[in-house]
Amino acid sequence: MKIDWTPVVQEQRLWRAAGLDLPLWWRDDDAIAPTAALDQLIALSDAVGLPVHLAVIPRRATAELAVRVAGAGCLIPVVHGWVHQNHAPAEAKKAEFGATRPPGAALDEARQGLAQLQKLFGARLQAMFVPPWNRIAPEVVAGLAPLGFAAVSTFGPRRAATAAPGLAQINTHLDPIDWRGGRGLVDPADLVRQLAQLMADRRLGLTDNREPLGLLTHHLAHDSATWEFTRQVIMVLLAGPSRPALTDLRA
Repeated sequence: MKIDWTPVVQEQRLWRAAGLDLPLWWRDDDAIAPTAALDQLIALSDAVGLPVHLAVIPRRATAELAVRVAGAGCLIPVVHGWVHQNHAPAEAKKAEFGATRPPGAALDEARQGLAQLQKLFGARLQAMFVPPWNRIAPEVVAGLAPLGFAAVSTFGPRRAATAAPGLAQINTHLDPIDWRGGRGLVDPADLVRQLAQLMADRRLGLTDNREPLGLLTHHLAHDSATWEFTRQVIMVLLAGPSRPALTDLRA
């Protein structure tokens, strides 16, 4: 698949001229068990040299997944909600930890999720909470740090470095899947434009470049075009003034 990366490459030249450095990280959601798709994710991560923060659904995660993660140094497990169940009303956007739930019930599930994955992954687990569908009520965010979480991750440029006292905000920013249009790859030209704009906003100080630029993937939902775009975008970014980031949030 041929993709015209010119807008990103041009932006990278401006970054080099300004002496800027782009921190980069990769989050992949919805892991439950070892699959051929997970093997493909591991192989790609190893090939491009960028670790994957693997968002694991605690209630559904298997012991076999823990074994597979233990044998893959590129995978960094994090907590992906509890059971990935929608609790929002039918007319609202999907959310497991949204505002329609009592905060106490949501936080109890977050606590269970952390404990469950600590049992499965031990010291490999990082204390990051990833709410399913990237939605979480402020009252739930406020209660995560006391449970032992060090960071929360959703989608879009963060407004502040901390989401609550003691809780870092570290989001993702580019999602290649067209969730509303058949779940294939978004038009690559649109993704390239999105990425170039994300970089320009950081270069101009409109958004926080201390936050790692996050690539969001879902290995279980990828078709061949999405896999290839993921490979190319990582290689293009790592060729520029960038560095892998975010590997020190141990639970």
